[in-house]
Amino acid sequence: MALKFGKAAFSGLPAAVLTILSLLMCARPAMAAQAAANGADTAWVLISAALVMVMLPGLALFYGGMVQRKNVLSSLMHSFVALGVLGLLWIVAGYSLSFSGGNWFIGDLSQFMLNGTSINSVRGTIPTYAFVMFQGMFAIITPALISGAVAERMTFKSYLAFVVLWSFLVYYPLTHWVWGGGWFQAAGGLDFAGGLVVHLSAGASALAIAYVIGKRRGFPGEMFVPHNLTMTLLGVGLLWFGWFGFNAGSALAANATAALAFTATMTAAAAGACSWMVMEWVIVKKPSALGFASGIVAGLGAVTPASGFITPGYAMIIGIVSGALCFYGVRMKFKMLYDDALDVVGVHGLGGVWGTLATGLFATAGATGLIAGNPRQLGIQALGVLVVGLYCILVTYAIAMVLEKTMGLRVCEDDEFAGLDEELHGEVGYSI
Repeated sequence: MALKFGKAAFSGLPAAVLTILSLLMCARPAMAAQAAANGADTAWVLISAALVMVMLPGLALFYGGMVQRKNVLSSLMHSFVALGVLGLLWIVAGYSLSFSGGNWFIGDLSQFMLNGTSINSVRGTIPTYAFVMFQGMFAIITPALISGAVAERMTFKSYLAFVVLWSFLVYYPLTHWVWGGGWFQAAGGLDFAGGLVVHLSAGASALAIAYVIGKRRGFPGEMFVPHNLTMTLLGVGLLWFGWFGFNAGSALAANATAALAFTATMTAAAAGACSWMVMEWVIVKKPSALGFASGIVAGLGAVTPASGFITPGYAMIIGIVSGALCFYGVRMKFKMLYDDALDVVGVHGLGGVWGTLATGLFATAGATGLIAGNPRQLGIQALGVLVVGLYCILVTYAIAMVLEKTMGLRVCEDDEFAGLDEELHGEVGYSI
């Protein structure tokens, strides 16, 4: 039987009790607003942010194993220092410039130092702080990817200046274009986890700075043999592991889209690795560990923009094509005579181009591409590739030229010969 309460039911209560009851009733909407964040979604995004952070040491090991012994610490430092410097920069201004209102090109500084964000702030179904940290990991790893192109010859101070300038002039605007309400997002462009923002931007920028800084001593005649491939394989394992947070975490929820992105990520990485291995087996006659590792990264990078929009079958196609495409892509530097030391252009750049276009071809989940009867999507994706690629090349070239004329980009010939570890950091990676 329903209970009915009128004024008479409260007439005998003291005024103080009535006041407390009225305050509690008024507090209910506020309590409901604080509970808007979903616990499962929050936990998944926080775990995903941590997984992406693990990719930094993974990248450090992946790159570190491929350089010469005398430059291993220098290479490792390029990834680790980004965690500190760019991690702070993101909190101070990067998040605001990327995700505040602003205009079609870049956000504003209304959220400088995360102004206006509190413990109760929510973005979608997760706390705003969780979103800030997840996106911050992307802002850290992207400039670190570029370091592979200038390995073994760039001064440390110039590298620090470069990643700071590049973040402000390239990464934050791109993030706003694609995810923060800028022109590409407004046009209906698709980039689930960073094909344009991360991989194409890193690859195109690597091409520009590689031309400015010049070739390593002895390139292309001298063979630059990786000094520790076991380190490289361990690094790629950590990258693969972290990439599940990179892609599936971009769903920003513990839901079916995250599961789809997780599955697509695994499928494309495996397909890319096998495709690269077959290419080497047929052409070079010997499948190498480095080639298999490179195929993994090619598949992962290519599926990134599409991972939340495609079925596993299309993810397999993306991986297979990326393995073959990037296999040839890394050989471009010998014909075009630029020294991309660790193949950022051939793997991340070409992988990002292919993956972004493939999103416009194969999107069938949560979006439609050419296969699903929407040819316009492929056109938008192609426009994104063209604009982002040109913007990154031109702005990065300008940054590199300014640094070259002011600070100088590369070490002297004697320091390059002796090794950057001891000359720039005063220590060595191996004592024996």
